Amino acid sequence: MRKLTLLLALAPAAAQAASFERPIPQAQSATAEFWFALAALALVAALAVVARVVARR
Repeated sequence: MRKLTLLLALAPAAAQAASFERPIPQAQSATAEFWFALAALALVAALAVVARVVARR
C-alpha cells in the first residue's frame, strides 16, 4: 500500500509536458514537390473516375 501511495504521489511529476516550441518551417524539397504533384494528379484522376461512375446512374 505504501508503494502504491508513493507511485500515485510521483505519477503527476512524471507526466508533466514540456513547454511548446513552435516548429520552424523548412523549405520544400524537389522530391516532396514531385510526390505532391503526383498525388494531386492521382486525386484528379480518381475524381474523374468517380464523376464518370456517378454519371452512369
